[in-house]
Amino acid sequence: MAEPPDIRIGTAEREDAMKRLSDHFAAGRLSVAEFDERSGIIAASLTRGDLAKVFTDLPDPVSMTKAVPAQRESRFGTQWPERAMPVITIAMVILFFITHQWLVFLVIPLAGAVLFGSRDRQLRHDRRRQRGRSDGTD
Repeated sequence: MAEPPDIRIGTAEREDAMKRLSDHFAAGRLSVAEFDERSGIIAASLTRGDLAKVFTDLPDPVSMTKAVPAQRESRFGTQWPERAMPVITIAMVILFFITHQWLVFLVIPLAGAVLFGSRDRQLRHDRRRQRGRSDGTD
């Protein structure tokens, strides 16, 4: 049963309402002026009915969430470079004790560059592309 709209609210309810309003603003459903106006109403709200008036023309949070399809993960996992680096490090230590050549330790940073370099490059590319979209230049 829904509680009556004349029940008084506290700071936690106002903060939750501000977060939901911010989500709507971030999704582009509100202009800056509308966001400012509704933020003021939320700050001055005393009852649940006052808060409900702010969200009457906005979709509910359940309909805002998008169903994200689950990605199928391989048997070995998607984080194999993180799993391979300790093995490579241990193998180089063992190889050092067998060969007595310190140069085998140079394989460790080389392996890190090979395993993680392309992923870091992809992350930088994704960040640049995301910044371009937020600037409106993409």
